Amino acid sequence: MGLSLTALGIVYGDIGTSPLYALRECFYGSHAVAVTSANILGVLSLIFWSLIFVISIKYLAFILQADNQGEGGVLALTALVTPVRSFSQGSRWLIMLGLFGAALLYGDGMITPAISVLSAVEGLEIATPLLKPYVIPITIVILIGLFKIQRRGTAGVGAVFGPITLVWFLVLSILGIAQIIREPGVLSAVNPLHCVSFFLQNKWHGFLVLGAVFLVMTGGEALYADMGHFGTRPIRMTWFLVVLPALLLNYFGQGALLMRNPAAAVNPLYQMAPRWALYPMVILATMAAVIASQAVISGTFSLTMQAVQLGYSPRMDIAHTSARKRGQIYIPAINWGLMIACVGLVAGFRSSSNLAAAYGVAVTTTMVITSMLFYFVLRNRWGWGLPASLLLCASFLVFDLSFFGANISKITHGGWFPILIAAMVFILMSTWKTGRRILAQRLQQESFPLKTFINSISLNSPARVPGTAVFMYSNPSGTPSALLHNLKHNKVMHERVVILNVLTEGLPYVAEEDRMELEELGQGLYRMVIHYGFMENPDIPKVLDGVKMEGLEFNPMETTFFLGRETLIATKKPGLALWRRKLFIWMSHNARGATYFFGLPANRVVELGTHIEL
Repeated sequence: MGLSLTALGIVYGDIGTSPLYALRECFYGSHAVAVTSANILGVLSLIFWSLIFVISIKYLAFILQADNQGEGGVLALTALVTPVRSFSQGSRWLIMLGLFGAALLYGDGMITPAISVLSAVEGLEIATPLLKPYVIPITIVILIGLFKIQRRGTAGVGAVFGPITLVWFLVLSILGIAQIIREPGVLSAVNPLHCVSFFLQNKWHGFLVLGAVFLVMTGGEALYADMGHFGTRPIRMTWFLVVLPALLLNYFGQGALLMRNPAAAVNPLYQMAPRWALYPMVILATMAAVIASQAVISGTFSLTMQAVQLGYSPRMDIAHTSARKRGQIYIPAINWGLMIACVGLVAGFRSSSNLAAAYGVAVTTTMVITSMLFYFVLRNRWGWGLPASLLLCASFLVFDLSFFGANISKITHGGWFPILIAAMVFILMSTWKTGRRILAQRLQQESFPLKTFINSISLNSPARVPGTAVFMYSNPSGTPSALLHNLKHNKVMHERVVILNVLTEGLPYVAEEDRMELEELGQGLYRMVIHYGFMENPDIPKVLDGVKMEGLEFNPMETTFFLGRETLIATKKPGLALWRRKLFIWMSHNARGATYFFGLPANRVVELGTHIEL
């Protein structure tokens, strides 16, 4: 129950604030339909069956089972269906597909805080029109404050997320019940025939309204992405016992209000509240919006960490904000980028209705990609037959592609923004992944075989000096260039030389017993491979401190870490366009140093450079 209460705030904050704007956009947005009884019942029926099929069945019943050692999200799903170090043509297409799905979530991470907070503060206009000029400034101040506190972490604030969100859902339920009692006929919308009648009556216009209906599910991907923090049972329990009933009661209550007062379509949620409760409602809605925004921001941090560890992003400064909960991290570069984007969106779009026109394009595309990747889970991981796999995924895609098609019309009304952000992030990620692969190939081509090196020093042993030298190198069968340069220029080798290779597996966490492989090669040389999961931060000194092998010790004051620093030179060799090679070189120059990323003591590190034509 404790996990369920916490999950209520973290997992369902986004989807829980959808009543602020979702139904309003169906009857007051850019593709609104007339506020008639038939249309109200039709839209409510679409909302009801979308929440049941897409969220309850697709995500909670099936997608949540596709966990990567308990972790979810599109990158974790991609790592599940494709080996991390696979470069076959089929795997590469799946990786690119998952990478684009991840890139889309950055656009969603920018829009969600902006639309959630802005739609909540807009309730002040309902309370008194005199406050309308202050809505945008207040929203911007709240957003700036939200991003400024990120570096402090959410360990303390997170304790109150669940209770506040629970109060929010209780208020949504009470408001909805009060309206349904006055117009009980609205409950007939559970009949799916109202969906059919709605499309027959509104035709193409009715299809476009799906873009607004989809807003009730914008937090759907968060259910899957956040499963690693709570597990599947608390997420499912919270949905069926609290979230789904509260959302349905409120949406049906808003529909009941519109049947009696069509003019309330301008902001039905706040129109449901008594006059005396408007200001408390605005405060509660703003708190719920901040919580929803916090969940998306934290999710973006986690996604970025996964991208770094899986080799899709350069190393970044990642700070852990909690000594007990390893999932709580803070990435300054991402935080300030999101803040600038959110403030710019609020200042540029000016209203939540305008932002709603840009909202949904990114999430619908990610949902389509999730369904496609899930097909390979069914076939390759679960052993399902072809007919059953196609039937299930095709049924998912019927909904996903319908919402995707309806949201495509939003591109000219602001939907271009998340697509543009996703395209930029995708170019950066794919360029980094491809560039690292080409760089690894260049290093391997120029690498001196380790066996040959060992044979050469056995015949002509160099002078040895006391201590242990650790050479970090990506190719465990090759001789590090830093080792060759050190021997060439200094004419000496340490008594003990360890060639260290760090590998990130396609798993979120690696068991401690599988953390390290150590092999003695002779002539005082050792080969060590350290394995990490994509949700773990490397800590090399901690692993070395636990090494127990006769003749090998890692005294901190007698251990020196040698790193190779490559100076990259862009060429016109095939494999990557020249402008992308230059982009990769720029990203390499701005990546966080290996010393800090791997937790190495800075006063024990020596860097030796080399020139490489990329």
